Amino acid sequence: MKIQKLNNKDTYPMDLLLTADPDPAMVAKYITNGECFAAMEENRIRGVYILVKTKPETAEIVNIAVQSQYQGKGIGKRLLRDAEYRTKAMGLKRLEIGTGNSSIGQLALYQKCGFRLDKIIHDFFLEHYSEPIFENGIACRDMIRLYKMM
Repeated sequence: MKIQKLNNKDTYPMDLLLTADPDPAMVAKYITNGECFAAMEENRIRGVYILVKTKPETAEIVNIAVQSQYQGKGIGKRLLRDAEYRTKAMGLKRLEIGTGNSSIGQLALYQKCGFRLDKIIHDFFLEHYSEPIFENGIACRDMIRLYKMM
């Protein structure tokens, strides 16, 4: 499996990106502001992430998703490691990621990969999304922000 930059925004895997963020307008904003990288196997996308430089020394993974049938196979970890590598290569010192309070699996993965809890943005998903989001039987209300120093 290799991870490569997708250069043509028309070929970004919108269906997969929308599994991580159900709001097409938010995903379109990420695409405009960031770079998209895909985990490729047999010329097929198995996972994807979008990396955005947000501050002078900081990058953020604003969207990351792995096809459901390939979850639990280490692809998410490889995507996170690739984002770390690219963040360092840009000369940046901090990598951030945010997820919902209901995203139990993602929170565990990010911490296993060395990300640390930073802050909670209360009611983020209630204020920025028109439709309620539920995961794992939990209402997604708050954004949990995590970071990793490079």
